[in-house]
Amino acid sequence: MSSAALPAPRPLGGRRAAFVWSIGVGVYFVAVIFRTSLGVAGLDAAERFHVNASALSTFSILQLLVYAGMQIPVGLMVDRLGTKKVVVLGTVLFTVGQLGFALSPSYATALGSRALLGCGDAMTFISVLRLGSRWFPAKHGPMIGQVAALFGMAGNLVSTIVIARSLHGIGWTQTFAGSSLAGVVVLVLVLLFLRDHPEGHEPPPAHHAGAAFVRRQIAESWREPGTRLGMWVHFTTQFPAMVFLLLWGMPFLVEAQGLSRGTAGELLTLVVLSNMVVGLVYGQVIARHHAARLPLALGTVGATALLWAATIAYPGAHAPMWLLVTLCLVLGACGPASMIGFDFSRPANPPERQGTASGITNMGGFIASMTTLLAVGVLLDATGDNYRIAFSSVFFLEALGLAQILRLRARAQRRERDHLVASRVEAVHVPV
Repeated sequence: MSSAALPAPRPLGGRRAAFVWSIGVGVYFVAVIFRTSLGVAGLDAAERFHVNASALSTFSILQLLVYAGMQIPVGLMVDRLGTKKVVVLGTVLFTVGQLGFALSPSYATALGSRALLGCGDAMTFISVLRLGSRWFPAKHGPMIGQVAALFGMAGNLVSTIVIARSLHGIGWTQTFAGSSLAGVVVLVLVLLFLRDHPEGHEPPPAHHAGAAFVRRQIAESWREPGTRLGMWVHFTTQFPAMVFLLLWGMPFLVEAQGLSRGTAGELLTLVVLSNMVVGLVYGQVIARHHAARLPLALGTVGATALLWAATIAYPGAHAPMWLLVTLCLVLGACGPASMIGFDFSRPANPPERQGTASGITNMGGFIASMTTLLAVGVLLDATGDNYRIAFSSVFFLEALGLAQILRLRARAQRRERDHLVASRVEAVHVPV
């Protein structure tokens, strides 16, 4: 049959696209529940495994170390194998990790379970971004990314509300083992309904040449200033809220600020709710005003640094509630601001490198989070639980990231304009 007789592919988007993409988002939702469940169980874990602050932080550090280290390999896997295979593998791994954490009899086995969970978790978000780019038009990219992150924060909300209450209601083993069933449910949905791309939109066959292909994908992605700018935006914006939600927020609010666990949990919930609202706003603003990307990112960094400093430097024994509430509201903007990093790396790379470029970008915030988690734990042990000193480590990483953003921004913007001009010229000269 001649190519002229082939039916035209259906336009991207629509209800089927939303259905398929929602399954991928559901996997990410569950992965975030598992990832952040330790954030509300930190004090329980310290008591269960008889460990100090440094050892407790090792749980999250190892999980994030595995997550960050897997980002480029996962990006390459998504580019080469497609979304569904990677999502299936990731779901199996993070489900087994969560179940293993529930049943772990010792600190060592619990560490191994969190590492396994981190490995599976690492395979979800890049896959969801790739799925969105295959099923929806490119103009919806910023909004698709923010909505995916919003559902991830909904998973965080489940941790701060459901997991926290369940721990004190039915206990450690029943809580974590019961939550692992959610992984089984989304695995079944993925196997039955997830598709890499709609009919008629199959990507061109890729020619993979083993190690040479891997080196080329990484080198060409890194060579783009937009990829590096995206990574540093992600690095600088994400980690304060991640550190607060993933581990140290609850101990800080309870031990340093004298709040009850219930009140501290409500403040952590406020961070999540703020994240969800700000994510929708940022997505809409960037979709309509592309130039707003960098001002939003830099504004979030500045506001976060200001409120963080005001809270830990407050002259009284405890910061007032209005200041803690304001801090949590501002921390809620960190996640949406980190998503702006992908809005720099996405237009800088062709479709066949999207997974690899997203992996490089996604490494940024998790490397910063891992570093800060370790620094806070070590400083708490060294200073006798002085949170003012320990939490000051945040400013060093913010300064490093800010310097890199300012160094790369002009170069990335020039390169992006060159890409846009080249694509318009190519479109004009395409034969009809």
